[in-house]
Amino acid sequence: MIPIDRPKLEGSIAVGDKRRRRMGFSEFGTHDGPAIIWLHGTPGARRQIPPEAREYAELRGIRLIGLDRPGVGSSTVHGYDSIADFAIDFQVVLDTLGIDRFSVVGLSGGGPYTLAVSHFLPDRVVSTGVVGGVAPINGPDGIHGGAVQLAQYAVPLLNVAGHPIGSALSTALGFARPIADPAISIYGRLSPEADRELLSRPEFRAMFLDDLLHGGSRRMEAPFADLKLFVRDWGFRIGDVQAHVHWWHGDKDNIIPFSHGQHMVGLLPDAELHKLEGQSHISGLGNSVGILDTLLEPWGQ
Repeated sequence: MIPIDRPKLEGSIAVGDKRRRRMGFSEFGTHDGPAIIWLHGTPGARRQIPPEAREYAELRGIRLIGLDRPGVGSSTVHGYDSIADFAIDFQVVLDTLGIDRFSVVGLSGGGPYTLAVSHFLPDRVVSTGVVGGVAPINGPDGIHGGAVQLAQYAVPLLNVAGHPIGSALSTALGFARPIADPAISIYGRLSPEADRELLSRPEFRAMFLDDLLHGGSRRMEAPFADLKLFVRDWGFRIGDVQAHVHWWHGDKDNIIPFSHGQHMVGLLPDAELHKLEGQSHISGLGNSVGILDTLLEPWGQ
C-alpha cells in the first residue's frame, strides 16, 4: 500500500445517555484551523477522506475531522430512532473537541446526517455540502428509484439479522488484508467508467484500504443501521433545513440517481446543485479539494 497521510489525532468520545457509548474520530490538518466535519458514505468509516483532502487540509490550515457512525470502527453499536437523533451525538462531539462553529460535508449515506446537523445546529453551522447524497424514498419528501429503494426490501431481514451479519463481517475484516486490494480492483472493474478510473489511482485505492483496514476494522454494523434509517421518517422535513447547501452530484451516478440530487435541491429552501459531468457515485471524491474550497468561502467572509 502506498504511503498516505495518517491522522494527526485519533480516538473516541463518550456520547449518549450517561455517556455510555463511544464515537470514533480521526483528525487531519491543523488543530486550530476552521473545522470541517467529513461524514463518510455507506459503507465507510472515519478515514474515508481522500488523500488530496488530507494534504490540502494541512496546506490550507483546515481542521478536517472524520467521524465513525454508530456500529463502525471505534463507535459503539447503537440504533437511532431517526436520523435526527444523530445531531445530539454530533453536538457532544463538537463540544468535547472544543469546536464552536463548523462546516460539514457528507458523501452518499452521510448526506442525510449532514442535513440533520445543519438543521438542528443552525447557529453553529458555517457551510454545508453533500456529495451524491441519499434522498428519502418514503413520506412527503420521498422519491422512487436508486439503491435505497431496492435496499428497503432487505430491511425486514436486517431488523432480525443485522447484528449477526455485521458481527460476521467484522470478524471477516480481521482476515481481509490479503484480499482487500484485489477486491477493490474487482469492484472497480464492475463499476462505471468514472468510478473505475478513480479506483485505478493508487492513492485512492490506498485511501479505501486505509479506511477498511484501520478505520472500519473493529465493527461493520453501521451500513445496516443506515439502511434502516434511510427508509424511515428522518425526523425532520427537507424543506425545514435553512442552511445554504452545496449539493454535488454526478450525472452518471449509478447508485443514487442524479434525479435524486435534483429532487433534494428542489426541496431545500437554499441550495445550489453542482452537476458533475460524466461522474458516477464514488468518483465525486475526486473533487474533494474544490469541495473544501467552497466550504471555506464563508469562513473568509
